[in-house]
Amino acid sequence: MKQLYFALVLLSFACSQKTEVQIENTADVHSSSDSLLLTTDEMKYLKNIKQLTFGGNNAEAYWSFDDSMLVFQSDYSEWGVECDQIFYTNWKEDDLKNNQPNRLSTGLGRTTCSYFLPDNKTIVYGSTHLGGENCPPVPEARTDGKYVWPIYDSFDIFTADMNGNILSQLTDEPGYDAEATVSPKGDRIVFTSIRTGDLELYTMNLDGSDVKQITSDLGYDGGAFFSPDGSKIIWRASRPSSEEEIKEYKDLLSEGLVMPTSMELYVANADGSNVKKLTDLGKANWAPFFHPSGEKIIFASNHQTERGYPFNLFMINLDGTGLTRITHDGTFDAFPVFSNDGKYLVFSSNRNNGGTRDTNLFVAEWIGE
Repeated sequence: MKQLYFALVLLSFACSQKTEVQIENTADVHSSSDSLLLTTDEMKYLKNIKQLTFGGNNAEAYWSFDDSMLVFQSDYSEWGVECDQIFYTNWKEDDLKNNQPNRLSTGLGRTTCSYFLPDNKTIVYGSTHLGGENCPPVPEARTDGKYVWPIYDSFDIFTADMNGNILSQLTDEPGYDAEATVSPKGDRIVFTSIRTGDLELYTMNLDGSDVKQITSDLGYDGGAFFSPDGSKIIWRASRPSSEEEIKEYKDLLSEGLVMPTSMELYVANADGSNVKKLTDLGKANWAPFFHPSGEKIIFASNHQTERGYPFNLFMINLDGTGLTRITHDGTFDAFPVFSNDGKYLVFSSNRNNGGTRDTNLFVAEWIGE
């Protein structure tokens, strides 16, 4: 049946902590026997969809190198957390509806963007726990009506084993360091840092050495991922251009805030050379990830909407042609990530949440191009 409800949809920009935006929407409320694929159009690309989580806000699920596990962040209170912490699951075998997964983060502070290293026994993730045991506060609603996202200066990047023991601290510069992901080649990490005064992309070795800045244009550069062969990166960025936009961006950044409602996708060589703007769609285009072929990008976007929602998944060729809509949810689909073997797609969605505010993880077999 159709149910009209107010949902606080997680507008979580890839590899970043979540904030909430109130929306009004009409969406299908499914029973457990209903298909989790909402339209025949979705069935052109996905089949045998499986819901992995069943409560709270779950996002940014990333595969182990052998595709047997997923590491993700969740704020599900029944798992004993107050804000995002890192968990992992054997996605084919675990029953997260009835059992709590193993937590890999400390349980202190707030975490974001975990990723497996090549040994499948170590993860990298961002955490604020050195800045305090409590969850850092989410900004209050602004009187100017701007939707903003906090850049917590206590975020640093760590590695941990599968028992949750911290093995190393990879960053120790003042200010925000987070959004780390690992090259499929297993040799480099890409991450976002504000160490120069702007939010730029950097790469480093797996041990934190040999740090190199790879972007320099004014604006928020983040949520970067390597191509399957490690030769390219894809990311989302804001690019304020007018005097008014530049002032607004700098003023918010001085408050430890960004306004991530206008972003496009960019692609470059892994060293930051040969930058190309991939999309010019307007609104928020983000959470990009390479198709296993290395020739296409899947991403989340609200560019077809009038009031900022819903978000759905789209695919586009590396030359900017062939834009194709993949999902048709009435609320929120985002964080699409292909398994390393290309057989599966994991993503976050508000589908099948019974009209609640929950955002859950889903895995489906990929049958698209």
